[in-house]
Amino acid sequence: MTLLEVISEPRRREILARLSEMGESAVGELAERIDISRPAVSQHLRLLREAGLVDERQAGRRRLYRLNPDGIAHARSSIELFLVNELDDLETAARKLTSRRMTDGQPDRH
Repeated sequence: MTLLEVISEPRRREILARLSEMGESAVGELAERIDISRPAVSQHLRLLREAGLVDERQAGRRRLYRLNPDGIAHARSSIELFLVNELDDLETAARKLTSRRMTDGQPDRH
């Protein structure tokens, strides 16, 4: 699963938002703030950890999770690159459409 696929899922983005607010947190604490089960939170955290977006540490019998600043920075860069590429593609398509309309003799309507 790509980084963009991991962060495109709304529950995982919600988990990232809660970790941003809470700092370090255990699965149970996250599950209390998000309307999904503990096993579901654990599965989402596993994917977020594998994508490098969260770190995990053992504290006694508990596993605590926190945001990985480097992973978040990488995600931000990936999102920005994706958006720039998408906007470039949209601009190219708009220019082609405008050019086609002008060669067909149709006025360009905005």
